[in-house]
Amino acid sequence: MIKPIELVIFDCDGVLVDSERIAARVQVALGAQLGWPLTEEEVVDRFIGRSHAAIREQVAAQLGEDTAATWSERFEQLHREAVDAELAPVDGLPEALDALTLPTCVASSGTHDKMRHTLGRTGLYEHFAGRIYSATEVSHGKPAPDLFLHAARQMGVDPAACVVVEDSRPGVRAARAAGMRSFGYAGGLTPAERLEGRDTTIFYDMRELPTLIAGRR
Repeated sequence: MIKPIELVIFDCDGVLVDSERIAARVQVALGAQLGWPLTEEEVVDRFIGRSHAAIREQVAAQLGEDTAATWSERFEQLHREAVDAELAPVDGLPEALDALTLPTCVASSGTHDKMRHTLGRTGLYEHFAGRIYSATEVSHGKPAPDLFLHAARQMGVDPAACVVVEDSRPGVRAARAAGMRSFGYAGGLTPAERLEGRDTTIFYDMRELPTLIAGRR
């Protein structure tokens, strides 16, 4: 028997804030500068939805530890500058949050510092304050289920009563591994076909989310 939804767990980058386009652009530029040419599609496939540590491991395997450290430092600086200059909420997100009546929280591959910055710049931090969880708090990031299960425990909700809103393949895979239903937002960089799968509803406009969730209750 399917449990009624009691909690909506939001990813952050690409779901709450339109930061994945910024991150992808910076990663492509760094790859060109540091010796690992990558297309935007390759960046989406390799990096989007994964933790800072997981990305650094990939760069180190390709270019060595020293270059990975340089890459990481430059990314933090360039990403922060771009966020300050141009970051906005995902289109339709404020309207969706206003219409949702269920409890919500955030569970992101990003660090708490990064989320304080991005959510703060877009005026969303206070909406989720005290209910924000990072992959730095668990042993394994997405696509492992650890982060979503941690968020459910902290919120006191059975995983089967949670739904996850994600925009990345590692994210929807993590939701499935956690035994949670998910809504795959395909209005960003990740193609819909990379989000499709068991217990996942694909959608393209954040304004549709409250109605979709209500339909699954």
